[in-house]
Amino acid sequence: MQLHMESKRQQKFSRLIQKELADIFQREVPHLFGGAFISVSVVRVSPDLGLARVYISLLRAQNAEAVLLEVRTNTKTIRHLLAQRIKNQVRIVPELAFFLDDSAEYAARIDKLFDNLEIPPASEEDEETYPNK
Repeated sequence: MQLHMESKRQQKFSRLIQKELADIFQREVPHLFGGAFISVSVVRVSPDLGLARVYISLLRAQNAEAVLLEVRTNTKTIRHLLAQRIKNQVRIVPELAFFLDDSAEYAARIDKLFDNLEIPPASEEDEETYPNK
């Protein structure tokens, strides 16, 4: 996997898109997604600023995949709302590609695995071998 460093311009553009999309999801189109609360976790913008990969997290969603499908179905509307907000600040309104950000879910699964581990207490022999532990 090749690591790609975003330019300052891409980072600034990503932050703008993230802020505006978060506002759109919370204020303008929450009714479209069955009461699910959608937050925009990360936005990655292509070097030419023509494509924004938008990672969303969902709360209060019965079916995350169904909500993602609904978001993707409404991409044109969401992009139009975004264009209305940023048209005076940018030359290009990027195409939007939406993805689920499952990092919080992943972290919760890891936490649960750790919670279920049975770690026996250290024996006296271990304490003599490793006195500072």
